[in-house]
Amino acid sequence: MRRFTQLYSELDRTTKTNAKLDALVRYFTDTPPADAAWGLLFISGHTLPRAISSTALRDWIAEESGHPPWLVDESYSEVGDLAEAAALLLPDAPESSDAPLHELVESRLLPLRDLPLESRRELLSRTWRELDAEQRLVWNKLMIGSFRVGVSKTLVVRALATVAGVTADVMAHRLMGDWQPTEADYRRLMAPHDQRDDAHGRPYPFYLAYQLDDPPATLGNPSDWQAEWKWDGIRAQLIRRAGHVLIWSRGEELITDRFPEVLTVGRALPDGTVLDGEILPWRDGALPFALLQRRIGRKQVTPRLLETVPVVFMAYDLLEQDGRDLRALPLSERREKLERLVTGLRDDQPALAITVSPVVPFADWDEAIALQARATEHAAEGFMLKRRDAPYGVGRKRGAWWKWKVDPHHIDAVLIYAQRGSGRRASLYTDYTFGVWHQGELIPVAKAYSGLTDAEIHEVDRFVRGNTIERFGPVRVVRPELVFELAFERVQESTRHKSGVAVRFPRMARWRKDKPASEADTLENVKALIRQVPAVEPEARAARAASRTDRVAKDLYSDLSDP
Repeated sequence: MRRFTQLYSELDRTTKTNAKLDALVRYFTDTPPADAAWGLLFISGHTLPRAISSTALRDWIAEESGHPPWLVDESYSEVGDLAEAAALLLPDAPESSDAPLHELVESRLLPLRDLPLESRRELLSRTWRELDAEQRLVWNKLMIGSFRVGVSKTLVVRALATVAGVTADVMAHRLMGDWQPTEADYRRLMAPHDQRDDAHGRPYPFYLAYQLDDPPATLGNPSDWQAEWKWDGIRAQLIRRAGHVLIWSRGEELITDRFPEVLTVGRALPDGTVLDGEILPWRDGALPFALLQRRIGRKQVTPRLLETVPVVFMAYDLLEQDGRDLRALPLSERREKLERLVTGLRDDQPALAITVSPVVPFADWDEAIALQARATEHAAEGFMLKRRDAPYGVGRKRGAWWKWKVDPHHIDAVLIYAQRGSGRRASLYTDYTFGVWHQGELIPVAKAYSGLTDAEIHEVDRFVRGNTIERFGPVRVVRPELVFELAFERVQESTRHKSGVAVRFPRMARWRKDKPASEADTLENVKALIRQVPAVEPEARAARAASRTDRVAKDLYSDLSDP
């Protein structure tokens, strides 16, 4: 546990990439495999199911520390992180333990969830007394599922590749799929030559695009580029190998059973085939993403749901054919092979739920700009621009793939609620709720956390502290005076929000100090931005009505669709 705590401290103390890389390399070089396997899991962003409620945890912290419950609550409110508050309030251990990370996880953390409440209390108390303050902080974060550290997956891949003596591409591929935090799996992961490099079930690392913010003409000759619609679905790889069919999401989750239509497509593919594409809700064209949420998180898909929310696999790349890795080929060759493959499938089985993402021809950049501006007419978010001569890369790289979204919607909204942030922002009010006018009152319409400068955040924080008119737990109700311009991708109807609408990817574009709250937008203005799709509206209404009792975690998937 001491090594892992030291790694966490080193990563948390610096923003320098090379310093983080050095810390990771040292950890994976010096740490025994059984510990390193769990360390890798947590550093990669995976968490364990929470075993103890916040209420019980606050009560136990009060009992163990000897502080009154109100002081625990105030400390939590001030720090903004219950794990950190507990680490600070609990008394120092007389002599800290150096128990291995894997033992603490496997013998205490994992069984914790299944123990009776009093046994959980005893185990937790015993563990707190064996750890010093820094170790308690890390243990608490692992226990309540709040462990986060500022290190990218790309950096973890680089560190592991350095220690294992393989290329970053090979290591990225090894990390995809279903590896477990065991000593055996870790040793295979770090082997110089690993038979699992050819494992039939593992997807390839997804190639991701950067947002195009400059004029497209900066990309050079338009004939070097291929344009496709940027679809709004779930990014996925469809794999057919060794007689098995697997569907992997970009979040490295197996979603095979949730999309039987796509599974049928996979069974029709020749063995040794991997397609990259998008799972879209589809009936004679793309349906709103809100419908696809009905299929997310469902382990069993009912016939009613299959009828209401049909899907299609929109293929846009061929990564493997006849067991051969095609990623090094230029896009133009991969695209030609993809079209021949899918055309042959559709000729044999026309009803298969697969199609190829169409190429949108354009003669010059002016025509491309005009076409891209009409993307919403095709239920798309904009264009994907891909160099015709480019290989299929690993991760997010500049140069060969660009996502060129249509201009976002903008509204002016009033700050009505504020809450403290987390991590380094735990002492500042940085999480905001905004409202628009409806029948003389401000109705919450969006939450936003990003877009302001550090100086603006501190200024808003001072306003919140000096203009709070009511409190609900950690949330402060503030005087409705500050107006912000919000940017977001789209609006959709929602039965789960008081406003009746939900906005996608909201962020603060600017602080409108020139505008009084009375001039902010109305709910009618916001609803006018909803994209209407008359041909599918009956199905959309039915799906929305049926989804009222669903508790789908949309945020988990909000980035999976975005190349």
